[in-house]
Amino acid sequence: MNSLVSNILDAHGGLEQWKKFSFLKARLVQGGALWTLKGQPTTLSETSVTVDLVREWASHSPFGAEAKASSFEPGRVALSNAQGKILEELRDPRLSFAGHTLETPWSELQLAYFAGIAMWTYLNMPFLLVRDGVVVEELPDWSEKGEIWHRLKITFPDDIATHSTVQTIYFGDDGLLKRHDYDVEIAGNTPGAHYIDAYTEVQGIKIPTSRRIFPRQPDGQSMAEPLVVSIDLHDIQLS
Repeated sequence: MNSLVSNILDAHGGLEQWKKFSFLKARLVQGGALWTLKGQPTTLSETSVTVDLVREWASHSPFGAEAKASSFEPGRVALSNAQGKILEELRDPRLSFAGHTLETPWSELQLAYFAGIAMWTYLNMPFLLVRDGVVVEELPDWSEKGEIWHRLKITFPDDIATHSTVQTIYFGDDGLLKRHDYDVEIAGNTPGAHYIDAYTEVQGIKIPTSRRIFPRQPDGQSMAEPLVVSIDLHDIQLS
């Protein structure tokens, strides 16, 4: 394992501790301009998410006012009722975003796909750095907020569904993540700068509870507004 990657994982609790768990669950309070722009202003404003820490799977519940639940995996997304009956599903969901721009509205199934890839990626980071097929490269340091942050370029393999093939994480001397950049391919390759803060320790693992995502400019600098997405995590559980 790359020594830099090892230091990052150790700062977050260590790979051996992480491997003791199979699922992470948290209550989410979400805001920002994206949800209204996509025609889903309140569907996931207050919900809970469960992500698998071994395979790529995630679920949000309640999903909308009717208390549905989503089930996401790369090749399929579905919505079920409170009794577990599948109400609708979409195979090869990423293909449904062809031609989309940032302003293109999403169906509920498309929202479930976006929320699935997003939260699975966020909540498995930084331990995704040692997942099979993931390639990590060191980038020059970055100056922001009066601090020097280190950076890693991450290239994901085709079998991982995430925002974009190439992403960048920023971290401090303490090894904790500060920022996460990517282009949202399913929304017209919209560039985002995702700020990570307010760490808490859960069963030996350090997990950020505040996430704020802003537009990213071509020079890598983030814009102060609009706030694209806000995510606050509560009641985090590992099992």
